[in-house]
Amino acid sequence: VQLQASGGGLAQPGGSLRLSCVVSGSIFSINVMGWYRQAPGKQRESVVFVTSGGSTKYADSVKGRFTISRDNAKNMVYLQMNSLRREDAAVYYCYARVGAQGYWGQGTQVTVSS
Repeated sequence: VQLQASGGGLAQPGGSLRLSCVVSGSIFSINVMGWYRQAPGKQRESVVFVTSGGSTKYADSVKGRFTISRDNAKNMVYLQMNSLRREDAAVYYCYARVGAQGYWGQGTQVTVSS
């Protein structure tokens, strides 16, 4: 199982970015997809995840600003990030749980700076 994330880059405070992630490989079903992030000197933290049934859980810090969406047919997950803040800057990692096994993508850098 491989995860490929894209869409990171530079945004100004208050700006927007959209991350995408595709899951490929031997997949029967993906139970959970989501995003984590890790800023320099900090632990990796959960940003948001979505279940196969569409239930979502957002970190308090991103509620109302970030939106996760999932395309089950394409095995893709997206993260729309609006009203970006400097503290959102981090490497964002796509995550998927296939059966009982979790998988990570390679990470995509998000920089928020004026």
